Amino acid sequence: MYKDSEEELCLSSICASLEIIGGKWAFLILGHLHNGAQRFNQLRRNVGDISTKSLTDSLRHLEQNKVIHRKVYPTVPVTVEYSLTDKGKDFQTVLIAMRAWGQKWREQEGTIKGIKRIDNRTSNS
Repeated sequence: MYKDSEEELCLSSICASLEIIGGKWAFLILGHLHNGAQRFNQLRRNVGDISTKSLTDSLRHLEQNKVIHRKVYPTVPVTVEYSLTDKGKDFQTVLIAMRAWGQKWREQEGTIKGIKRIDNRTSNS
């Protein structure tokens, strides 16, 4: 009984984390924002193969969940910059663990072709 309730608590915590973070693009967005604040088009270029709509939706979701901060500068045209909140910065430990896991399995199984890395080089280069 204890094991089932412990497992259930673990799974519900994982589900809660995924609800806060959102879709698959959020992980890459957060990875890029850990390097510092970025504007929308910077993120779009850095994340890679993401549509404007998907990036907009992901950014809105992360902002609503207080993972990122959106700062609007009163310029013409308007400049918007995204940065991590404390909640977003706290997620760095998860990204580091994902990086270690990905490197381990990429090395064991060979390069996964076509995946864009955070440093903007494809893994097959």
